[in-house]
Amino acid sequence: MSSKTLWQEMLLGSSTWSHVLKRGTALRITAGGDHANVGALLLNADNFSERLNLPDTLKAQHIARLTTGAVLYSDMARILCSITDDTLGWHDPLGGCSDAATVAAKYGALDYQAARNDWHQNALDGFLIELAKYGLGPRDLMMNINFFSKVEVKDDGSMAFIEGHAKAGTSVELRAEMNTLVILNTCQHPMDPDPAYRQVPVELAIKRVPAPAADDICRNFRAENARGFTLTERYFL
Repeated sequence: MSSKTLWQEMLLGSSTWSHVLKRGTALRITAGGDHANVGALLLNADNFSERLNLPDTLKAQHIARLTTGAVLYSDMARILCSITDDTLGWHDPLGGCSDAATVAAKYGALDYQAARNDWHQNALDGFLIELAKYGLGPRDLMMNINFFSKVEVKDDGSMAFIEGHAKAGTSVELRAEMNTLVILNTCQHPMDPDPAYRQVPVELAIKRVPAPAADDICRNFRAENARGFTLTERYFL
């Protein structure tokens, strides 16, 4: 553990995790095996009514994938987190998350009583359980990010899941621009065609980081981001 690292832990596959990532810290997520997928929800930890808005995130930056330089906008045009480092190059903001029906149809129904920790969980129920810990519920759900997964949009508008995209050791780092409630889920991507129910762990590390400077890669990634950083910094005056 480096001198700047505050916390490290391993998050098992098919598990859910949450933490209020403080402004001035960053979360690094590292794939613990091939085929990792990490669904993520983000909310303003000081005002839960403000949360991740993926349509605005993509539209404002003219992108359909997430990688280094991209920022994650809230529905109030402020920046919750920035992607300051990414060894993979493509993370999916389009594919959504699995639910009980899709998991049962693809992998079969297998409950905890029968299989213990190998039971077939789904991302939607995991998100709802974690949201409930903060007094939140179904009305607080939003479109989620899928880190480590790649979904391409074809010319006809259809979407294609790219198999074998993430390898063990690939990582992505999120810098908190606000005090951000980060909720993660490690269930498989809902579009993953693999018939095997995989449980791929990821390593989480939280560290202190400096404030974004004038030449920050995320601030200058797109023209709109400068405005987003200004609104976010004014929020903390």
